[in-house]
Amino acid sequence: MTAAPRVSRRDAFLNIPYDREFADLFLAYIAGLVGHGLTPRATLEVPGGSRRLDRIIDLIRECRYSFHDLSRVEIDTASPATPRFNMPFELGLAVACDRLTPHQHTWFVMESESRRLLKSLSDLAGTDAYVHDGSPEGIFREIGNALVRTARQPTVQDLRIIHESLRTLVPEINERTGAKSMFEARAFRQLIVEASMLADKRVR
Repeated sequence: MTAAPRVSRRDAFLNIPYDREFADLFLAYIAGLVGHGLTPRATLEVPGGSRRLDRIIDLIRECRYSFHDLSRVEIDTASPATPRFNMPFELGLAVACDRLTPHQHTWFVMESESRRLLKSLSDLAGTDAYVHDGSPEGIFREIGNALVRTARQPTVQDLRIIHESLRTLVPEINERTGAKSMFEARAFRQLIVEASMLADKRVR
């Protein structure tokens, strides 16, 4: 690895599946992280090309935190049927970054079912997953548990209002940015801007 980049103590790498079925939980993660005063970052920002992996590693290393949702590590039945490896792979990169530069990065594993992590990724035995039950409310709860020491501590009601507002803004943001879905770089960035404005008004 190259020399450690400057770490932003407000940045949080978000490792989730990019698909329509996960869209509402994606918004919940944005609301939850921004509500706690953090800025979500994701591979949506990273362009393709030969250096994509290097850029993903640098992005993780720039972030003080990372949240890895393994609730959708499953077989994608679309032909050819394959498991989804991106989320555990990026978790592995974050664990490596933590080991190579201690005290610079803190990673959290998120799941929708308790005890499944022991079966899906037994190398992490002893690591407690934050189990969100597959719901926005569960994500708010578990982000709050993970970030209990951050200066800004929103209530679940605060996060629910930010989340609901973001949901109503998605069509406008997609139209404004020309995005086909919220899982595009410009739409993602605009969601963060809107969430930050909502959080600044709502959370003290």
